[in-house]
Amino acid sequence: MLFASQLAAQSPSLDAFAPGPVFADFGPHAPVEGGQPVAPTDRFAIAFDVAQRADEGARNRGFESAARFINMHVAAGVPEDHIRLAVVVHGKAVLDLVPGENNGSQAMVEEMLEHGVRFIVCGQSAAAYGVSTDALIDGVEMHLSAMTAHAKLQQTGFTVNPF
Repeated sequence: MLFASQLAAQSPSLDAFAPGPVFADFGPHAPVEGGQPVAPTDRFAIAFDVAQRADEGARNRGFESAARFINMHVAAGVPEDHIRLAVVVHGKAVLDLVPGENNGSQAMVEEMLEHGVRFIVCGQSAAAYGVSTDALIDGVEMHLSAMTAHAKLQQTGFTVNPF
């Protein structure tokens, strides 16, 4: 019985996760009590690396992780203008940046672009999948490669999100 109650206490609960305050429809996060605090003076410049494509009609989880980062930090007291994010996209994930009826990520990407999140496509992956610059969601950038994009971002103070 004691073991069962310990297991119940350790079972994951997603009840505390909710989107907002910046993105009301995506980027769910949970408040954390007693953890290392963030401060209104903290500043972030983070590059997310995304290569996995979403299932048809679904949102890309890597893109949503960037939205989650913004939502949770703004909810914790960091001003939105202290957060600079870039999402470097390569591999099949470049197809999640092409507008279309079955693209579950499009509305999310467009809203994130409006909030200053940069989406940067690997030109090598785009060439491999036949995606031209004019075929991308408006506002999405194309660089020579994902490696180039990461190098240039790091030279301007961005760190790479390791997951």
